Amino acid sequence: MDFETIIFEREESVAILSFNRPDKRNAFNTQMVSEINTATELVSNDDSIRCVILTGKGLGFSAGADLTEENSNWKSTEESLIKGYMPSLLNIINMPKPVISAVNGAAAGIGSAYAMACDLTVMGEGSYLLQAFSNIGLVPDGGANWLLVNTVGYKLAYQIAIEGEKIPASRCLELGLTNKVVPDSNLMEETLNWAKRLTERAPQSMRHTKKLMRESLNSTYVDTYSSEAKKQNELFGSPDNKEGIKAFLEKRAPKFNG
Repeated sequence: MDFETIIFEREESVAILSFNRPDKRNAFNTQMVSEINTATELVSNDDSIRCVILTGKGLGFSAGADLTEENSNWKSTEESLIKGYMPSLLNIINMPKPVISAVNGAAAGIGSAYAMACDLTVMGEGSYLLQAFSNIGLVPDGGANWLLVNTVGYKLAYQIAIEGEKIPASRCLELGLTNKVVPDSNLMEETLNWAKRLTERAPQSMRHTKKLMRESLNSTYVDTYSSEAKKQNELFGSPDNKEGIKAFLEKRAPKFNG
């Protein structure tokens, strides 16, 4: 499928989705909102894709919403957030495979929500997250309030939101907002190498672990424990489980089918 504001690339079983409005620092217009929804749905439903990378072309990941867009399809800001952005963010959160955000430059506003919504994050040394909403009398959106509070806790999340300052990659690593920080020049190479290593893991393990952990954010310990037990019982003795055990005993790398 051809896109204008998104670039879809594939490297073996890794899909790379890149925001592609570099002249606007990858700020979201109506078309990019629509195309990222289509692209994330496409990779989510393709079983041959085992890992997804989300990044931005040019100097930044995404500067957030394009405040200069004059002709929008949405009747209100609420409609744009619910009917526009939410479907693709939920596609990232719910798709049965890991999604890695490779953050180059700025991930600001709702752009930061896309970076944080991914399961894993790699940031270039010069990149940063920014919640600048308080500078223009607004509140964080795209689920950023939930994502921040559930990652760094209420006090730090509130501070980040109301101060509206850049959170550099090194600080993001300390706060758990990114998994790795790498030289800017090596960002895509490092991220792609990690993604390829993940594709060698058991797809069913990554798929069900993601679902269990996402659900645990809104569940009790006992409920999560029960869900784990049911899923473990279901997976025990499966082809991938048997292959993993056999490979361990034979001291070789497993070949999972998922």
